[in-house]
Amino acid sequence: FFGLFVYFRVVRVFCCVFFWFFGLFVYLFFVVRMGDQYQQVGEAFVKHYYSTFDTNRAGLVSLYQGNSMLSFEGETFMGAEAIVQKLANLSFQRVQHQVTTFDVQPVVAAQPNSILVFVSGQLLVDDSTNPIKFSQTFHLMPKEGGYWVHNDMFRLNYG
Repeated sequence: FFGLFVYFRVVRVFCCVFFWFFGLFVYLFFVVRMGDQYQQVGEAFVKHYYSTFDTNRAGLVSLYQGNSMLSFEGETFMGAEAIVQKLANLSFQRVQHQVTTFDVQPVVAAQPNSILVFVSGQLLVDDSTNPIKFSQTFHLMPKEGGYWVHNDMFRLNYG
């Protein structure tokens, strides 16, 4: 009985060490392979997304797919059409996003070359001169010739 206990303990330690090194290898392989590309992709995405949002919200449909998900102020929307319908029917007519900061990280655990983008900034809505702070997070997945938004989480920041 004691020998079986020792055997399983050794196997457990081996598996933990093996998967730790395997995870480190995968992470380093994809991060080194991508280099600064993920930062450039994230920056280009942020510029394109908010420029399109501010001028033609319906034009965002090409950034989403059928299994994309949006969490917007506690409401959840699934699929490109539902997401763009929500964004196009917001209560304001004009909006201007002013991005203050954004952070970009590669995400290799979910799918190689996917990218996580966190944005914070301010909104100017219609004729208001009082900016509203916001934060938004995107999980971008690779596709032929570009990226699409798998997850999109948006919150206004009060206080």
